[in-house]
Amino acid sequence: MVNQQYAVIGLGRFGTSVARRLHEAGHDILGIDVNEERVEDAELYVTHAVVADTTEEKTLTAVGIRNFDCVIVAIGNDMQSSILTVLLLKELGVKKVIAKALGKHHGQVLDKVGADWIIYPERDMGERVANQLLSPNVLNYIELSKEYNIEEILIPSRMAEKSLRELDIRAKYNVSAIAIVREGDIIISPPPDQIIHKGDLLVVIGSREDLARFSNIE
Repeated sequence: MVNQQYAVIGLGRFGTSVARRLHEAGHDILGIDVNEERVEDAELYVTHAVVADTTEEKTLTAVGIRNFDCVIVAIGNDMQSSILTVLLLKELGVKKVIAKALGKHHGQVLDKVGADWIIYPERDMGERVANQLLSPNVLNYIELSKEYNIEEILIPSRMAEKSLRELDIRAKYNVSAIAIVREGDIIISPPPDQIIHKGDLLVVIGSREDLARFSNIE
């Protein structure tokens, strides 16, 4: 997996969960918060942590925010700071900005100021967001246990126009195809001679480790 640089702004429960998971996966993480205590706590699971007000352009420039592949804005209850931070990030040229919304109207404003992905987090949603960042081909997943998931994966183009028998993903990756989603229709328990087309979503089951390996093939 290619090492990526992420910045997480706001180190509450949600931001902490995202930062910790990305850091565990071996990526460089900058943690930013206005609260010094939170920043000190975060130093255990980020590459670098700073106390800073991200509503100031000079602050974002000083930390080199343009150099990050993705910035996650996880500011807690300060809606104004969240919106202004997203606006500044996009004005500074950050390519991918993910923002946590506190509600529908907040999300609509975040969309207007340029957020690329808006999250309406449920409890402990942070780890799911981090997992999707780590495996962008995974569009959705169901956690069966601590070890096993069901995932909906956008197949790479080199797998298109081949049958499940030809792909033989069970033998090669130790995951099993349980369905195919094609233009809104679902093919349950597809037979071995089922052809996979470009744009199909493959629903597979397996261990997290095997699924991660499968979802990151190109």
